[in-house]
Amino acid sequence: MADDFKEGIDYYINDEGLMVLTEKFHLNRGYCCGNGCLHCPFDYKNVPEPKRSILLEKRKQDKKNRNDG
Repeated sequence: MADDFKEGIDYYINDEGLMVLTEKFHLNRGYCCGNGCLHCPFDYKNVPEPKRSILLEKRKQDKKNRNDG
């Protein structure tokens, strides 16, 4: 598995030096881990409330801001 874990495909390093998992990685894993990952394609299904609602609202606002810009 470690050999299949590729930078730029499965993850990238953000400006703070943290590893961020991509949507592709999450889709390959097949489920929401519940940590509130930035690129979660599962609508944060396993994230406990109220964090889940906060993340969904932030995603909605971010999408709106991208479309308005």
